[in-house]
Amino acid sequence: MLRSRSGPRIVALQKALEPGVGRAMAGHGAEEHPHGADRLCDAGDRVYSRAVRRGRVPREDAGPVPCLLELALLHPDPDDMDWLVPTAPQEVMTRLLRGLYDEVSASQRRVGSAVAAFEWYAGLGPQPQAASAEGGAIRVLDGLSRIQAAMDEATEACTTEVLTVQPGGIRPEHELTEGLHRALALRGRGVRMRDLYTHVARHGQGLLNYLELMGGAVQARTLDEVIDRLILFDRTVAFIPANADRTLALELRHPALVEYLGTVFERLWRLAIPLTAPLPDTGIEGISHREQSIAALLAEGHQDAVIAERLGISVRTCRAHIARLSETLGAASRTQLGVRIAQVGLDGTSHPADVGSGAEPGFVPGALSLPDQESRPVR
Repeated sequence: MLRSRSGPRIVALQKALEPGVGRAMAGHGAEEHPHGADRLCDAGDRVYSRAVRRGRVPREDAGPVPCLLELALLHPDPDDMDWLVPTAPQEVMTRLLRGLYDEVSASQRRVGSAVAAFEWYAGLGPQPQAASAEGGAIRVLDGLSRIQAAMDEATEACTTEVLTVQPGGIRPEHELTEGLHRALALRGRGVRMRDLYTHVARHGQGLLNYLELMGGAVQARTLDEVIDRLILFDRTVAFIPANADRTLALELRHPALVEYLGTVFERLWRLAIPLTAPLPDTGIEGISHREQSIAALLAEGHQDAVIAERLGISVRTCRAHIARLSETLGAASRTQLGVRIAQVGLDGTSHPADVGSGAEPGFVPGALSLPDQESRPVR
C-alpha cells in the first residue's frame, strides 16, 4: 500500500514558512542575496522555476542560491531529505500580499501619527495664513510644464484684471494660439486685460487678429522698448522670467513686489501709444519713428545687437535702418553719423548746431562717436 505523503509535507511546509526557519536551514546570511521573493536573482529564478516545473530539485542545486531557502521558497522533502520541494507560487503570492498589506497599514498609522503631531506643533506658532503668505512670497518654477501649470492656476483664480508686458517684435502665431484658451476664459468671466508691446508688434497680423477676436476685453499699447516679460493677475500674483531662454520663472506673491511691478506697468502704460493710434511723426523729413528710436540708442553708445534686442527687431533690420539714417543725414561714417544725430536732435536733446560760433561746420562739442559692430564706444 502506498503511503500518503501529503500530511508530512503540510507539516514541513508550515514549519518552512515560519519566520527564521528558512534562515536556519539555509545557513547563510541574507546579505549574500539582498532581495525579496518578488525579485529573485537570476540563479534563484532558474532553480525555483525548475523546482515548480518538476515538483522538486536535488538539494545540491540550491547550494549556490541559499536565498531560496532563506525566503522559504524551497524546503526539504520530508520523505527524502536529499531533495527540496517548492512552496506553491499561490502561497508565496498570498504571503507577499499579506506582507505588503501589513507594511501599508503600518505606514498609514505612521502618517496619521505624524500629521497629528505636527498639527499640534503648528498650533503653537503663527496663524497659517501669515505663514503661507511669507513662505509663498517667491516661488521658483523650473521647467515649462511647471510654469504652464502655475499660469493656468492663476488664470482660473483671476477675477478682475490681467496686465502683461510682451517684449520682442512681432508675436509668433503659435504663441498667440497657445494663450488663446486662457484669454477667452478670462473674457468669459469679465476680466479686463491690458497688454504692452513694442512698436514693431504693430506689424504682426496675428496680433491684430487676436485683438479683434477678444473685442473690448483687451486693450493694447506700444512703446519703442519695454521691460522684460511680465504677467500680473489681480495685483496679487506676478510672473517674470528668471533666465534667458525662459525655462525658469519666478512666481511672486509678496505684496510689496507685486505693487512695485504694478506701478512700473502703469507708468509705462501712460507713456505708451494705443495700438489703434498712429505713431507720432518725427518732424524730420525722411526719418521714421523707428529710425528715431535707433538713433537715440546709437547716441547712447549701444551696439547694433543690443539695439535690435531692445526694439524687438533683427540685427539685419537694425543695420538696414542705420544705413538709411546715414544716407538721410549725409553721414559717410559711423562717427560722422553720431555728429549728425546730435545736430538734428535725434539723440534726445534739443540743441541746434552752434552756427557762427567759430566752430568747425558740422561739429557739435561733446557729440558722441558711435561704435561700429567691431569697435568699442569712444568719446
